[in-house]
Amino acid sequence: MVKLVVALGNPGSQYEKTRHNVGWMAMDHLSFASELRWKEKFKGLYSDHNIGGHKVYFLRPLTWMNLSGESVAPMAHFFKISPQEILVVYDEIDLALGTVRFKKGGGLAGHNGLKSTAQMLGGHDFKRLRLGISRPSGGDVSHWVLSPFGRGEESALQDMLERASQGIEYCLVHGFESAASKFNGPHTMASGPKGGES
Repeated sequence: MVKLVVALGNPGSQYEKTRHNVGWMAMDHLSFASELRWKEKFKGLYSDHNIGGHKVYFLRPLTWMNLSGESVAPMAHFFKISPQEILVVYDEIDLALGTVRFKKGGGLAGHNGLKSTAQMLGGHDFKRLRLGISRPSGGDVSHWVLSPFGRGEESALQDMLERASQGIEYCLVHGFESAASKFNGPHTMASGPKGGES
């Protein structure tokens, strides 16, 4: 059961709409996003919401991406949440824009936010929701992930964010394996049940 959803990103208005911040964007698309009351602690902003009678926590680390674990680990330890109960939502350059993929554990694919999270948690066993941002045809990957989406990408981006938010909510109600089965297709739209009251 997922008890903590972590959306990776960089703080600051200059990074708000960049590829590295699609995790934050997906969290903003949750059906109950406007009901979340954020508090600043654990080097981040966190909130909680009642999903099917269970309290689920949400976290946006306010560290830079490559220090995300300095926020995730203290919060997980404080609330006694194991790595296996954490879902990390992040950008994935090895997936085409618009792709949504649930993944359990595995490698870190060079993602600095995942590296920091794994290092501070002491393992790779946390669950992931990978949001495709595509790999640049050339040039610096670090520049690519910090660049905004183009106008021609807006439709695919919005579709991905909608599916990602639905996937998160479905996962919290029905479990990770069920969500992976339902949402790991290329363009699976779902009208899964929404969360309960906060």
